[in-house]
Amino acid sequence: MRVTVIGAGLAGLSATLHLLGAGHQVVLLELAEGPGGRVGHRDGFDTGATVLTMPELLDEALAAVGAPNPLRLTKLDPAYRAHFADGSTIDVHADDEAMESAIRAFAGPEDAAGYRRLRAWLTELYAVEKDRFIGANFDSPLDLLRPELARLAVLGGFGRLGPRIARFIKDERVRRLFSFQALYAGLDPRFALGAYGVIPYMDTVAGVYYPEGGMGRIAQALADAAERVGAELRFKTEAAWLERVSSRIRAVRTRTGERISCDAVVLATELTTAYRLLGIRPRRLLPLRFSPSAVVLHGETKRDWPGLAHHTIFFGQAWQRTFTEIIRRGSLMSDPSLLVTKPPGGRAISVLAPVPNLRTGRIDWPRVGPAYRAELVGALAERGLAGFDQDFEPAELITPVDWAERGLAAGTPFSLAHTFGQTGPFRPRNVVRGIENVALAGCGTTPGVGIPPVLISGRLAAARICR
Repeated sequence: MRVTVIGAGLAGLSATLHLLGAGHQVVLLELAEGPGGRVGHRDGFDTGATVLTMPELLDEALAAVGAPNPLRLTKLDPAYRAHFADGSTIDVHADDEAMESAIRAFAGPEDAAGYRRLRAWLTELYAVEKDRFIGANFDSPLDLLRPELARLAVLGGFGRLGPRIARFIKDERVRRLFSFQALYAGLDPRFALGAYGVIPYMDTVAGVYYPEGGMGRIAQALADAAERVGAELRFKTEAAWLERVSSRIRAVRTRTGERISCDAVVLATELTTAYRLLGIRPRRLLPLRFSPSAVVLHGETKRDWPGLAHHTIFFGQAWQRTFTEIIRRGSLMSDPSLLVTKPPGGRAISVLAPVPNLRTGRIDWPRVGPAYRAELVGALAERGLAGFDQDFEPAELITPVDWAERGLAAGTPFSLAHTFGQTGPFRPRNVVRGIENVALAGCGTTPGVGIPPVLISGRLAAARICR
């Protein structure tokens, strides 16, 4: 079968490898000059995702075509370093004994014991969800009616993440280490489903990794493997529309007018782009809700700060208010919490600040952006990076407007929020009603946002096509 995959992000590359492994011919089209999508590396900066977890999913995609994983991965220790407004600091370790010891020194023996129970809960939560909820295709909400559903309910998966973590940990600062990840899913930890404890599991139990050469090496490794076994990779090629006859797509038409015939299509694009190519507007009871966006500031410094790890989170004092501001009010953080990333062996530093997406916040970014950049740099100088405002040389500022110009809906790189109505079988499906030979992949469909979910989404899309 001839399959055309549109989009060479990690989802499209994963789908390509799984399709090749099943014996299909694949043509992969990508508008950009190279693979990667939201995961890239340029001039020493990771230009998209900076956190790699669950690298075994890369092994799985490569193994579909019999290829070994060529990446040299380093497990980061600490996975994160956290600085708090009161001046305290704690490192987050995936190793249980190291983390227990750190929490005992930071918050006392009661929370150290609570951490052990929390870790066991996160681990069991992941084991229950891994195959039947995260790694499975859904055809209807009835597919939830599995034995694992009852176990997930008993574990508190349908309660709230923040209150559940508070059962184990008393120190509010330590709780943040196991709940801030809900923001990746577009949610306030106080209201996120307990099931999303699988995200802190990936960070704080399974661990965070980094590939030698930067995050862009991930996509390149997948693309190289696909090309070696016969995939046709065509970059700088834009899909303009799909040629449809009755309930089947017969060909992809490119912007230059070329016709690429096919037996099936995987749309590994932004969800709104996929719907535009299909010429449909899916009917939903509730409108799609998008996650908050981010302002990202890339720059360089000749100076080193001992307090910076590979990933360092600077928490503001008004942590809970932050979610209200960026998710509900559509305003900038009055007391910013920031993620600073400094890859090893270079001068590059990136600063990420969560901000409202373009649908939630009406912010004049061309005017506000430069002032906000100065505010972020000043905030870090005041929070332990003495002289940062003098030594940091800004190179690039990315705002929600820039994300939108790159084709990302609502100006956010984090796609759809993982609300209850956009989770599991309620998330936009990876098949399209009325079209038999199309599957969707990427962070807007099943199972969701993040490197592990999008790799899984490619496999699930390939399974749809193969079926």
